[in-house]
Amino acid sequence: MSTPATEREALRRADGLQLIGEMAGSGYRVPPSLVRRGDGQTLQLTTLLYLTLEAVDGRRSVEEVADAVSARFGKRVSADNVRSLVADQLQPLGLLARADGSQPEVKRSNPLLGLRFRYSVTDPERTRRLTDPFTVLFRPFVLVPLLAAFALVCWWVFFEKGLASATYQAFDHPGLLLLVFVVTVLSAGFHEFGHAAAARYGGSIPGVMGAGVYLVWPAFYTDVTDSYRLGRAGRVRTDLGGLYFNAIVAVAIAGVWWASGYDALLLVVATQILQMVRQLTPLVRFDGYHVLADVTGVPDLYHRIKPTLLGALPWRWGDPEARLLKPWARTVVTVWVLVVVPLLLFTLAMLVLAMPRVLATAWAQLEQRQGALGAAWGDGDLVQSGAQLLTMAAIALPILGTFLVLGRVLRRAGRSVWRGTAGHPVRRTLAGITALAVVAALVWVWWPDGRTYRPIQPDERGTLADAVAAVPVSAGLARPAPEVALRAGERGRATAVWDTDEPLPTRTQPRLALVMVPRPGADAATARTWVFPFDKPLAPGPGDNQALAVNTEDGTVVYDTAFALVWVEDGAEALNTNEAYAFASCTSCGAVSIAFQVVLVVGDNHTAVPQNLSGAVNSDCVNCLTYALAQQLFITLDGPLSEDAMAQLDALWAQIAAYAADIENVPLGEIDDRLDEFETQILAIIEADQPGTLPSAPASATPSGSATASAAASGSALPSAGTSSGASSTPSPSPTGATSPSGSPTPTPSAAAPTPSPSAPSPSASPAAAASQ
Repeated sequence: MSTPATEREALRRADGLQLIGEMAGSGYRVPPSLVRRGDGQTLQLTTLLYLTLEAVDGRRSVEEVADAVSARFGKRVSADNVRSLVADQLQPLGLLARADGSQPEVKRSNPLLGLRFRYSVTDPERTRRLTDPFTVLFRPFVLVPLLAAFALVCWWVFFEKGLASATYQAFDHPGLLLLVFVVTVLSAGFHEFGHAAAARYGGSIPGVMGAGVYLVWPAFYTDVTDSYRLGRAGRVRTDLGGLYFNAIVAVAIAGVWWASGYDALLLVVATQILQMVRQLTPLVRFDGYHVLADVTGVPDLYHRIKPTLLGALPWRWGDPEARLLKPWARTVVTVWVLVVVPLLLFTLAMLVLAMPRVLATAWAQLEQRQGALGAAWGDGDLVQSGAQLLTMAAIALPILGTFLVLGRVLRRAGRSVWRGTAGHPVRRTLAGITALAVVAALVWVWWPDGRTYRPIQPDERGTLADAVAAVPVSAGLARPAPEVALRAGERGRATAVWDTDEPLPTRTQPRLALVMVPRPGADAATARTWVFPFDKPLAPGPGDNQALAVNTEDGTVVYDTAFALVWVEDGAEALNTNEAYAFASCTSCGAVSIAFQVVLVVGDNHTAVPQNLSGAVNSDCVNCLTYALAQQLFITLDGPLSEDAMAQLDALWAQIAAYAADIENVPLGEIDDRLDEFETQILAIIEADQPGTLPSAPASATPSGSATASAAASGSALPSAGTSSGASSTPSPSPTGATSPSGSPTPTPSAAAPTPSPSAPSPSASPAAAASQ
């Protein structure tokens, strides 16, 4: 009997199909066989399907394929069986060409946390040539010393050298910070070389290398699908090869530090270790996930979540799908599922609840960085501008990634529910009601009520218990705890610090501790804690003038001004003190203090010892600024001024008071010159009212002391601070580490006893300025 023409036509595989073979060390009871389509998708096949696909060589007909499969399978496989396998499974999976010779339409899986927008940089042959020289690094006589050196570097950096100086130097020199960033990015590419070289060392052939987008972050990748040909040890070595190359980078950077002395380079060591810890996380598709998959012999753990959860139900224990894995592999995968699923759900819930505050915090930080970027760009500092742009990108990208993940979760959940309720109107109605309830709950939680969109504060702990306790508050089910600041002598909670190497104190065995004493103030809500390693300046006495700006809150600017016109009459002692102090202990913050005092001594005076003091101190500050300016004008007069002169002086002082009220909107570099102008106008009024009493008045109006004047001028290059709320632009000069006052208090007595004769009064303009970055 003749065979039909269609039966004699040869079956053909799809273009680019790669047969990998049976997975060695599989966790399945019956090890699956793996194939890789031309689009890069790897599929698991049963033994019969794989043997059928292997027998299809482009020359055999259906009958010939059936005979070849029967010989390999050990059981009779008919031509009808082959036709059924081809039509129902192999062709729908995109593994065989169509009957007319055209290529099949394939649909790649779209995992939630998959890599997208891939761009290949090298082909397999170029990858092999690039990575072959690095295979020697996996030989034991090289690997063991390098790992020992890495362990030594880690111990030295974290327990001996430390990273404080490295962090300070990196932020103090933005060029070094950019260098650390560039080296970290390049090391991520070198990480992929480790995977490819490990695969080559084991005997498999790595595929293309390239880059893509993981959520919103750029990422490198290497195709090591062929490593499935290796045993369990070879696959695990391939998975850990990238981490091994991170360790090599850390050792190399330590050597560069030893040769150059740049401490900032040690931050690269820290970034490598952080990258290694992150990669070992088995929750998402990092190296730790692939290590767990290859140890258990289950290629795609996420596809096992649904069968594992269903198989844990007592009435589903006998399902074939739940019994595909070997007992030990099933136990490991079950534990992984029971840990990952609740953790991911809890993380998703906390992410939704915390989203308003995260957005508010990110927005506040972006506003600060934008101000610093504008200042750096205005100064032509391209390096600092680049550092600020990178910081802004690092703030914005995680937010975009979060919205992307939430959008994908909602879209997938909606599609799944829609398909699952097809043909069931009641179920679809209930699903719609549930969706509306979820939307209403989100609106309720995210609705602005004065506390929802508050930026996260530096004094918040952010522990798991705090997050759980915040859920009823965020949902509007409970009132937030009132924020009460303690006063001295009140009862409540305070912060204490003691040595962690010692046991905690008890009532019967108390121990010495450092207790943060609340700063007294008129308003308990605004009371701050004095955290500086020196005593607080004494309060001003009668006739004294003091401006004290103290900032301990991250991302804010604090101003304090004190302008005073003092009259000394009836021979009283002129011991007036004018003080300006600016203290800061925070991050990305500023403190500005301006004190301006005019002392007019009328008549005879036998004791005149005025003092003009300023101090600007940064204590445990990062990216902060302190600026203090104290200016004092001391004048002795023959007698009282006339009514006309007093009216002019009152009008001028009203202008000075208005200027003081708006001084927060004035650039720091202009304040000193403006105060000099006020002094000149005051002296001009006095000279016009009492001609000849002030010799060389214009010359005397110039502040004395060139060194002090230049210190004030140094503040002109610093960016101006914003409003008193601290929400405006924050200065961003180089950071200060330990306590480092840049301007010591400078007493400037302006006159000494005895007082000059009435015919020659002596004006004295005494500025004292200090600026600390």
